[in-house]
Amino acid sequence: MSEDGLEEWAPPREYEIEIGTEPLDRPARNSVGGWPYFDDDQEWPRCFCGERMALFFQLDLPDDIEFFGGEHLSVFHCAHHNSASNPVAVDDRLVPRFWEAPQPPFPGSFWRVLLQRDPGIPEAEPEPTVRALPLALRPCVATHGPFTMFFKVGGTAAWALYPEHYRCACGAEMAFVCQMPEFQEFGVHPGAPVQPHSIRDDAYLLFLGNEVYLLACPKRCDPAAVFPVNQRG
Repeated sequence: MSEDGLEEWAPPREYEIEIGTEPLDRPARNSVGGWPYFDDDQEWPRCFCGERMALFFQLDLPDDIEFFGGEHLSVFHCAHHNSASNPVAVDDRLVPRFWEAPQPPFPGSFWRVLLQRDPGIPEAEPEPTVRALPLALRPCVATHGPFTMFFKVGGTAAWALYPEHYRCACGAEMAFVCQMPEFQEFGVHPGAPVQPHSIRDDAYLLFLGNEVYLLACPKRCDPAAVFPVNQRG
């Protein structure tokens, strides 16, 4: 509270995401790869091609993250199909079930991002391709400026080009959740399928290695109502 009795504005809380180096040998709610956590009625997402999507990372959002605190974020992407995401909108709104809409040049979606309220026990088997590593969330410090791109949740997006705004099919203005820098690599197990258009045979990228900004419906109209915006600096 300021001296004149007015409540002082504070920026939204944000947390840097750090990827560990020691492989995981048991389920963890904050992980690259690993054992996914799903709500009771949620199945492991599948690509338009029919193959099960790879779990790239998952984490519990801290309680003080605006709109989505306490929810579980999971990011999936097909190992066999790789492109930039394409928003499909009509009359300034993303189309209903936009997460299943065609993503040119593909006839369907090759990605899925979930925000789940209360996922219970982990799956019995881990993600088979992406190497399981722990994730840690640290409150951001002042050394990161407002336009610095790094792996984080919460706060304000550091757009590479210009801010992008979308309205969910339900009518709500999509809100920022998470950002990832370009060419963020995710190591894979030996023998994993080689991802098209990646930079190495032993690593995967999300969306061709573009910078990724996750925007989600604050009304939570569906756990999959999260759109991954891609930009290249």
